Amino acid sequence: MSSITYPAGAAETKTTATRTGTLPFYIYAVVFASFSIVVGLVWDISWHMSIGRDGLFSPPHLATYLGAVTAGLFSGYHVLRLTFAGHAGEKQESIRFWRFFYGSLGALFCIWGAFTMITSAPFDDWWHSTFGLDVQILSPPHTVLLLGMITIQFGAMVSVMALQNRTGGSANFNKQTLSWCFTLSSGFLLVMLFTIASEYLGRQSMHASGFYVVSAMLFPLFMVAVSKASATRWGATYMALVYMVFMAIMVWVLPLFPAEPKLGPVQNHITHYQSFNFPLLLLFPALAIDLFNQRLNGLSLLKALLISIAFVFILFAVQWPFGSFLTTTYARNWFFGTTSWYFGSDPNHKYRYAFAPNAVSSAGDMVKGLGIAIAIGTISSWLGLVWGSWMKSVKR
Repeated sequence: MSSITYPAGAAETKTTATRTGTLPFYIYAVVFASFSIVVGLVWDISWHMSIGRDGLFSPPHLATYLGAVTAGLFSGYHVLRLTFAGHAGEKQESIRFWRFFYGSLGALFCIWGAFTMITSAPFDDWWHSTFGLDVQILSPPHTVLLLGMITIQFGAMVSVMALQNRTGGSANFNKQTLSWCFTLSSGFLLVMLFTIASEYLGRQSMHASGFYVVSAMLFPLFMVAVSKASATRWGATYMALVYMVFMAIMVWVLPLFPAEPKLGPVQNHITHYQSFNFPLLLLFPALAIDLFNQRLNGLSLLKALLISIAFVFILFAVQWPFGSFLTTTYARNWFFGTTSWYFGSDPNHKYRYAFAPNAVSSAGDMVKGLGIAIAIGTISSWLGLVWGSWMKSVKR
């Protein structure tokens, strides 16, 4: 998979897209699909906080289905076109499967993810009808749905990466456009990862050691991999920026629209959407990850250890005081969105703007927790380095 050799005559029959440097349209489609999925996901959480029970075809669900259908249709068309109308050069750049079809690795991920997402929809509707509202994000149907979502998002990123890795060789795609597509698709994937783990990464958890253990387990794996695979020097930084800007915009925009609870009991009488969480300050540890990748070569455990130490301590240095800030009156505004509160919860809850005692680690427990976070982060970072190196080799 490291190199692709064109057969004689294939160069003359390359597609117009390749000759002119414009990207195939399905690339834009799968990146848009990834965007539509995270918009629907965050909107759906806000819907549950503000309105309650939703239906199979509620607007947030339609946004996520739009992402699934877009990814599935355009990736499916890409596979069929390559199989029945692709020239020899295009087929050599593709993966042959089931002895007949040709397609890119990213397109296969997108198709599989689309089927998984659509399959989960009636399962989720039945689950709600039988058991009522979810009390946690990772219910069985949501787990299936999230698996499909992540697969599509990963497929979008791999699709872009395959073209990015060919550029400079046999292909001549626009590098800047490819870089934008890679940055956006990786940033949307980071939004998804944060949302999945958000039950452990909320502002009320920022003074607990578990917050840093979960962060070290999750984020270095993906951020280090993206930093390693990116064609730019600041892949993880751009990824974190896309995540932060997207999450902040959702905090600012959703409360502009009216929404009222449709289920009881209603303890918090709201009239507009309640926003999801303000983004974590991942930009700062992302900068450190990129700097380590720029200055240290190889995939050694020592490099992974240094990245993990930097990640954990920088995240602790910025997020612990930021957590304190978010409990103050200075953060109770539209910008930070900390006044957002579930309609079924008492608005006068004593820990609405404070840390509950069981959510604050003692100094000893925090030191121990940070040590565990560094150990887990080392494994996560090393896996990220290996994964990133693999992603740089993907060309089909």
